[in-house]
Amino acid sequence: MDGQHSERPRSRNTADRVPSATSLNPRISSSVSMSMLEPSHMKAPQDSACRNQQAHPSGVLPHKSMSSQAALMFKDRKMFMEEAYNSAICFKMLRDIGSSELPYLQFVIKRVRNMAQRSPSLVMETIRDYFTDNPQISSRHKFRLFQVLENVIKASDCLEDPWRRSFIQLALDNMTKSTELEDTYQDAASNVLVAICRHSWQTVAQHLETELLTGTFPHRSLFYVMGILSSHEELLNQEDRVHWEELLAQIIVKSVKFLDMDLWSKELLEALTKPSQTQQEHPPEKAFLFTYYGLILQAAENSTTVRTHLQALLETSHQWPKQREGIALTVGLAATQHLDDVWAILDQFGRSRPVKWTLQSPTPKSQSFEDLQWKWASSTILLAYGQMAARAKTHILPWVDNILSRMIFYFRYSSWDETLKQSFLSAILMLVGAISRSEGAHSYEFSQTSQLLECLMVLMEKEPPGALCTTSRQQVIHIASKLCELRPPIDKDRKSRLLSTCFRSVFALPLMDTLERHTCLFLEPPNIQTLYSQTLEALDHMLQSFIMQSPTASEMKFLLMHLYPWLASEKVHERQRAAHSCMILLRFLNHRCFLDPKEDFRPMGQLIGMLGILCKDPDSVTQHFSLEGVGQLYQFLMHQKAEAALQEESHIPKELSQPGANEASPWSTGDQRTASSLPQKEIMKYLTATELTDLVWTVIEGLGSTSAFHMQAAAELLLAVIWEHGAKLETTKVANMGRAIHRHLCSVHVPKAKKNVLQAITLLARDHTSELVAAFLDFSMPLDSHALCLWKALGAEKSISRLVLAVLLAWLKERPLSTRAGNGNAHPKEKTYLYSLAAMNTLHELQFMQEFKKVMQEAYPQLLLALLTQIHYVLELNLPKAKSLPGQQAQEAALPSPQSTSLEALKSLLFTTGHWHDFAHLELQGAWERFSSIITYPQGVVLLARAMVKNHCRKVKAMLGQLLPSLQSQEERERKVAILIFNEFLYSPALLEVLPTQAARTVLAKVLCDPSPEVRVSSLQALGNILFHPEKESLLRAQLPHFLEGFFQKSEPVVVGIMNTMSEVLHQLGMQGAGAQSLNVAINVHIFFDDERDQIRAAAMALFGDLVDTMAGGKLSDLQTQVHQSMVPLLLHLKDQCPAVVTQAKFAFYRCAVLLRWQQRHILFCTLAWEHSLSARHFLWTCLMTRSQEEFSIHLAQALKYLHSCHHMMTWAILFIGYTICYFPQAMSQMLSNRDMDLLLHAFEDLKKDPAPSIQEFATRQLLFFQKVSPRSQK
Repeated sequence: MDGQHSERPRSRNTADRVPSATSLNPRISSSVSMSMLEPSHMKAPQDSACRNQQAHPSGVLPHKSMSSQAALMFKDRKMFMEEAYNSAICFKMLRDIGSSELPYLQFVIKRVRNMAQRSPSLVMETIRDYFTDNPQISSRHKFRLFQVLENVIKASDCLEDPWRRSFIQLALDNMTKSTELEDTYQDAASNVLVAICRHSWQTVAQHLETELLTGTFPHRSLFYVMGILSSHEELLNQEDRVHWEELLAQIIVKSVKFLDMDLWSKELLEALTKPSQTQQEHPPEKAFLFTYYGLILQAAENSTTVRTHLQALLETSHQWPKQREGIALTVGLAATQHLDDVWAILDQFGRSRPVKWTLQSPTPKSQSFEDLQWKWASSTILLAYGQMAARAKTHILPWVDNILSRMIFYFRYSSWDETLKQSFLSAILMLVGAISRSEGAHSYEFSQTSQLLECLMVLMEKEPPGALCTTSRQQVIHIASKLCELRPPIDKDRKSRLLSTCFRSVFALPLMDTLERHTCLFLEPPNIQTLYSQTLEALDHMLQSFIMQSPTASEMKFLLMHLYPWLASEKVHERQRAAHSCMILLRFLNHRCFLDPKEDFRPMGQLIGMLGILCKDPDSVTQHFSLEGVGQLYQFLMHQKAEAALQEESHIPKELSQPGANEASPWSTGDQRTASSLPQKEIMKYLTATELTDLVWTVIEGLGSTSAFHMQAAAELLLAVIWEHGAKLETTKVANMGRAIHRHLCSVHVPKAKKNVLQAITLLARDHTSELVAAFLDFSMPLDSHALCLWKALGAEKSISRLVLAVLLAWLKERPLSTRAGNGNAHPKEKTYLYSLAAMNTLHELQFMQEFKKVMQEAYPQLLLALLTQIHYVLELNLPKAKSLPGQQAQEAALPSPQSTSLEALKSLLFTTGHWHDFAHLELQGAWERFSSIITYPQGVVLLARAMVKNHCRKVKAMLGQLLPSLQSQEERERKVAILIFNEFLYSPALLEVLPTQAARTVLAKVLCDPSPEVRVSSLQALGNILFHPEKESLLRAQLPHFLEGFFQKSEPVVVGIMNTMSEVLHQLGMQGAGAQSLNVAINVHIFFDDERDQIRAAAMALFGDLVDTMAGGKLSDLQTQVHQSMVPLLLHLKDQCPAVVTQAKFAFYRCAVLLRWQQRHILFCTLAWEHSLSARHFLWTCLMTRSQEEFSIHLAQALKYLHSCHHMMTWAILFIGYTICYFPQAMSQMLSNRDMDLLLHAFEDLKKDPAPSIQEFATRQLLFFQKVSPRSQK
């Protein structure tokens, strides 16, 4: 193996004098024997200057004593033996590496290197001798020996001339040999030559030059050595590097002539296109060969020759990446001196059929070798254009647009893959670098930069959103940053899209763990953390470059606007990344201070708002970045103010001087939890009204975030800003703020945050009440739950609630009449009445809020007049009623109409302010329907005013104070309402406490001049009041007997008219009523309660109720019996078949209860008005039958009379008696006669046949019970 058996026979002559190890090499053995006689000639000559070692003495030894000579001889012998031993060991190791495994080879190399550091000549001589004495050793053995020799030469500080010449020749002899190891063997021999270059590169270069210029195409090993020399900077020092490049240039010039030699050119192309062992990396010789070829073409003067060679080169295979890069490098080097020729060849090649085919045809699933050969030709062209730009240097500027247009073309029309992307980016980077190095670049206007930016954005968008494996993103950002520095400046829209694309591509990347998982299967996974840091750094640099290009506040605002969505992101890592970029940008701005101090820094408020919210971020890293950002912003603000003061006053305070680059922000250290609320409060002191407004707008928008922390932080910051600076906010913007808060309030689902928002509204209302009220009216038709919360917040403080009510009343009185009010399709601008309707709707809802309860009671007179007038106004508008529509439209149509809302507002005002008595009067007599028509509207107002007088309303005096100004109002409808109410108040004793009789007459006399006929008529009627004419009292009473005679007329309309007239007379008599004739009137009216005619029954009950009203507060002895006798009939008529009779029976029954001073009148009213259940009937029965024995007898007797009436009334009478039997069986048995009992038994038997199941069941149970308690039944 490895030629071990072909070595020379070993000599044994000196075996008895040297260690056995020395016998391993015959040359060593002979050397040892010779050294006994001539020790001075043992070694090859050494360079004492290189090793600084003293050579052995030569010639005759100096004359010394015999003992000294003996000692010297012993020392020389010892050194000789040691060297011989080392030589033998080295020889053995060199022999053994031929058959050793790799670990042993590494061990040998290490040992030999260590030995070479102590005795370089010995080792080199041993290696040389081993090669000389063993020429037949295997190629593998030689390969390993070359590796050892390379390392020995590298480890040597100096290489002596004999060894240099010997090893150069050894390398030259072997580097061109063909063995079974192929290129590996040649490269090992070539590496020896490269190692020698460390000591004497000139000698090696002379050999290389000689071999290169023979006219025959050189062997690959020569290019290998030259490639290593050119690419490894550490091989040569700076001076030698310059000389090497000069020599290389001379070789290039001398090689130009070979371009015309067909064989040489053919072999060159074959060498360039020869497949490498691995296509991912070029071997050194091939990489140098592309450079060598390009430099030769560069040096050539014949344009035709250059074009021919470039054309031939481009027609080779473009399948492998390094091949494409090499071709592009050659083309680029040629373009340095032949720019026109290169452009023409690239253009011609781009129009060739194979390239056009790759552009036009989609990529097939199965591709032939020829397809793969041309598939990526466009990538080669892109790289060639990039190299062309990079090598052309200052000549490139006029060509930039042309080159860019071609690059954009190939990018857009080539088949998209990773290869095209990387080629495109590499080419653009080279082009941008060339432009940046050109001094006159800023004087040019490049027309293709905008199109190139579009391509870059497309490329960025195609990056995988969940992976970061390459530098493509940072390359795109770097290129875009450089392009934006060129002329013409990029337009705002394209820059906006660029920023959005870059932010989305970088910030939206997954977490680091996820990114690293995507690369876990890579053979050489990239460092994701470093890769992302570099990408983010490129993004930050782009933002900074934008500021440097346009150092204005508007540019800063533009950049920040694109950052804000990411600062508000729901994902923690996205907020963290955006906060970091924002902080870096602010630090850059603060330290450079580009902006003009006189320029208003508009983004200040919005930026403080965003960072202030993030200062509460649960992520500590984001919180830290945000705090530092606020600190940088604070320093910037202080510096700007100081600069402005310096320009105005020519001095600057020391404490506000230029901030240092390394100065820490005031809040960047310490406990962030306690410091998070300090920066905003401190910096807000220096903000203008506009900046504060922007700040508030930002935090309001933050309320709409779906992130709980973001929403809560925004609410806290909103409260803090308004608490400290609410009065400074721009008044014109407050209304829009209110609308925005309502819009986002539905998103505030955290109770504490919602509480803070509502408290902020309360504080804001202190200085901006009218603006907020106007804003809230916009979303108050109808009011949702969030709008109600805002209105409650406005009324949280009593002083503000009064002001809110006053503003609402002012809006309520804004009552324009649209000419197209009746047209539901009126243009929105014409619907100015909507604010009045919204105020009405709001007032209706506020009446039920505890916050406004007290102010509603205080403002009752104004509200009553305003709402009554509003009803009239809504009737005037004649708005169309909602039609029945399907689906969502039906739901919208189901909303209350303005007519119903206005009436409900009036009702709720009466009920919620404690005026339920007045409400009961109108409810029980069905007076609300009068407000549904403009014709009957005055009757409704009159009935309401009359109820107030009858119930001795406490607000009559206050109402009179409001009526007098209203009589002089500009609105006719308001004067109508005022005169109608004033007329009724003439019957109230409270009137004379406010106005004497003569003053009231004077007021009415003035009203006679009113422009409205209706107002004049009402005033004239009021002047005829009994208050002004006391003599009318006796005259009216004298007519009462005649009216009673008219009750017995046969004509129903006549009788009804007489009864209604008599009711009016009783009203005009006021509190005096019928006087002594009351009993007679009551007896005559009572007769008609059971009249067969419906209208007469209703009119009789109404008249009886009016009569009872006149007796309220007086003595009951005269009418008490009649009233008691009327209660059961009125109660039974609650089930009358005529609705009008039922209504009048309810009202009369209630009036009688008031006269009899029943308790629980409120419950009685509610029961009469709205209850129809058995419990309601039981309550009414209880009110009647549990008061006294006398009343019990009267009511029972009245019920028994109805057993002889019509079937309907008899049924309810039997039910009434049935209740009484159940609860008072003993009393019933004592009071009922035998005839009454028989009648009841028959009645219950008949009721068992009633069609209603409930009546049948009741009759059955009552019959059984009656039979048990009745003595006659028991017999």
